[in-house]
Amino acid sequence: MLKQLFYRGPSIDVLHEEYAKKGRIDARAPVGAAREIRIEAPVGRVWELLVNVPAWGTWDRAVHDVHLDSTVAADARFTWVNGRARIRSRFAVVDPGRELTWTGISTGAKAVDRHVLEATDDAATRVRSEESMAGPLLVLFYNSAKLRTGMEQWLTALKTAAEKR
Repeated sequence: MLKQLFYRGPSIDVLHEEYAKKGRIDARAPVGAAREIRIEAPVGRVWELLVNVPAWGTWDRAVHDVHLDSTVAADARFTWVNGRARIRSRFAVVDPGRELTWTGISTGAKAVDRHVLEATDDAATRVRSEESMAGPLLVLFYNSAKLRTGMEQWLTALKTAAEKR
């Protein structure tokens, strides 16, 4: 338990370059979750919603105050608020229609957040999301169950928005 309590994980730069850009999350992080959802919409529609970062708040009420510094591209920076947490993020992987991954930092916690999209044979989209979070004392106020719940809400909101169009 003490290891989890004080686990800092790799630096945000190492997380970005050696984990996120290589399709990995921090498996040692004390907070982590993975979820998958099937969306009855083509990959292109789901991708459009994910890369329209300034509009995230239109389909997920928890997201607001989004600012994208440039276009959605590897190493582009953006800031956003998810719930009450202000997050400074940077895209690591932008593979159109296939993967959107970013790293982020908020009040000392560092995260890797991956979204992998896959077209199904019947023109739907499977989205797999996985995230790791680490930071000293993080587990005192945030845990994997809360992350899972937030991830499920995000994916459900994405599904609803994509299937509406």
